[in-house]
Amino acid sequence: MVMASKTAYLSAIDRKLLKILLTPSGRISSQQLGKKLGIASNTVQRRRKRLEKEFLTSYSLNLHKFGWHKVDFLIATESGKTVGVAKTLLRRPEVVYVGKAIGQYTINLRVETVLKDNLEILRMLELLKGMAGVKDAMWSEIVEVVGRKMSIPMQIINQL
Repeated sequence: MVMASKTAYLSAIDRKLLKILLTPSGRISSQQLGKKLGIASNTVQRRRKRLEKEFLTSYSLNLHKFGWHKVDFLIATESGKTVGVAKTLLRRPEVVYVGKAIGQYTINLRVETVLKDNLEILRMLELLKGMAGVKDAMWSEIVEVVGRKMSIPMQIINQL
């Protein structure tokens, strides 16, 4: 169980803003948000700025449009070398994210990469499998988005 070090607070207005901002079509001006929610636009701007600074992550680039691939690698480590493997991977230019993970099949790390083609995917997989402390590695890539919903379910936002 993961414990938060500090409890964040969201007001009812913050939750209403999040419910709109987190929808797939959530790109909306603060003025439009204010009208939609019946709140002054300066209040919306102030609260939106706080939400964006403290809780929201920003833009994502559609790499497929440029012929690049965003590939996730799931890595099983051994001998207590998870952190060492993670730090080594973070030094690689194609690695954009490394996170410790728990789950099935003793996966210890999830690594996001940006790679040009299948040959680079194969080279990265071989590099990973040859690293000291790596027991096994697999990869996955989203090739088609079937649908998109809110990034956070509404019932969770209601509980924040």
